Amino acid sequence: MEDNDYRPGIDYKEVWHRICEKRKLFFKIVPIVMVLSVLYILCIPRTYTCIIKLAPEYDLASAGNLNSLAAQFGLDVGNSFPSTDAISPTLYPDLIKSTNFVVSLFPIQVVNKEGTIKTDYFTYLKDHQKSPFWSKAIYWIKNLFTKKEGKKATDKVDPFRLTKKETDILKQITKQIKCSVDKKTDVITFTIIDQDPLICACIADSVSTKLQSFITEYRTSKARNDVEYYERLLKQAKHDYVKSRQIYGDYADSHADINLPSFQAKIDDLENEMQLKYNAYNTIQAQLQAAKAKVQEKTPAFTTLQSATVPIKATGPKRMIFVAVLTLLAFIGTALYVLRDILKP
Repeated sequence: MEDNDYRPGIDYKEVWHRICEKRKLFFKIVPIVMVLSVLYILCIPRTYTCIIKLAPEYDLASAGNLNSLAAQFGLDVGNSFPSTDAISPTLYPDLIKSTNFVVSLFPIQVVNKEGTIKTDYFTYLKDHQKSPFWSKAIYWIKNLFTKKEGKKATDKVDPFRLTKKETDILKQITKQIKCSVDKKTDVITFTIIDQDPLICACIADSVSTKLQSFITEYRTSKARNDVEYYERLLKQAKHDYVKSRQIYGDYADSHADINLPSFQAKIDDLENEMQLKYNAYNTIQAQLQAAKAKVQEKTPAFTTLQSATVPIKATGPKRMIFVAVLTLLAFIGTALYVLRDILKP
């Protein structure tokens, strides 16, 4: 029985013959694509990557401080964490991207590998970044139709009211700095990308240090407030005790030769009041020491699993892979065009 649905397979001899027949087309398109891809990728600045890994030691008892920390950076964590006391590492990536944290990186002093650039991080990103020629052309054209910003009255950056240029730099930093947390081990990984290897490592170390400082500051905020409170009480208690002791001493010296019961009762009253002031002074001093110990107890510890190291090799762009992929795609596209009639169903 004849099968009317039978379709013959691809004739590979015909395919090879057609490709050989149109080889001049291949010799034109493929080299042109290869050259253009090389010229394009050579215009893209090379970038370096630095990775830092930290293992935090945190207590499940500080949600109050966590909420304060989140509110400081404009974050809303809701009821995701218990209200007892927990700073979860899962919040760290959001803190890294927050405006206040990124702005705190602006004044960091950086030096490039060659030592030709010594400035703050904001100025480095604003004035010393390499970019393709077409990006500069597009930027120049945009400036023709964009109203220039007036000079600020102060050089200090206000996170509440950023200029357009400051906002652009902030967005650039958030793209170059990434933070991830392993949900199983809570290991924090910082990935920093930059055009200069030395600045890349410097910023990576600064980001790690600043995050630890931010977390430490907010986790110990209540304990530090208690220390300041007890220090004020201790100062007042010492003042009251010294004053009471002086009054007692002056009265006792001026009535040393008087043995009347009324004078003796007065001395006893002054001595008792002085003793009460002394006891209050000792009690507050003990409470102050306990509050200082609480600050140390609340201070989190971070173990550095991988420290910042100046990268030796560039991590991007992958020039050889880029050129090879585009060349292969050019060959495949040309082949499909040449064989379009053969490949039709």
